[in-house]
Amino acid sequence: MITFNYETNFKLDNEDSTYNWIQNTIEKHNCELGEINYIFCDDDYLHKLNVQFLQHDTLTDIISFDNSLGKLLNGDIYISVERVADNAKDFNVSFVEELHRVIIHGVLHYIGFKDKTEKDQNEMTLQENHALKELNY
Repeated sequence: MITFNYETNFKLDNEDSTYNWIQNTIEKHNCELGEINYIFCDDDYLHKLNVQFLQHDTLTDIISFDNSLGKLLNGDIYISVERVADNAKDFNVSFVEELHRVIIHGVLHYIGFKDKTEKDQNEMTLQENHALKELNY
């Protein structure tokens, strides 16, 4: 089950199609959907979590807490819609495209993709791009 939660005025359009897209991405990687909670918030909210749980005193667009058990994916994915909006401008893409990239990024971490090295970042971007092609937005 996927739930979408809001700690800000933002509201995700097309929750049903986004849910199906995430679930299809999980299944294509031979994993199973457990419980994934998306929490959309602002910079302040996510910054506090970043400091408290990760000891990073920086702004970020996403923090994911992975509680997966093998191929059964579970976790909480926090997304700052303010960071997503700023990053969309910086990368010269639409807010919706950047939002979907970040949404699937968290799930790809649960599946097992990393992004700490340049090689891993390139593979993560490739996987994000592949998933985005599957979504009509």
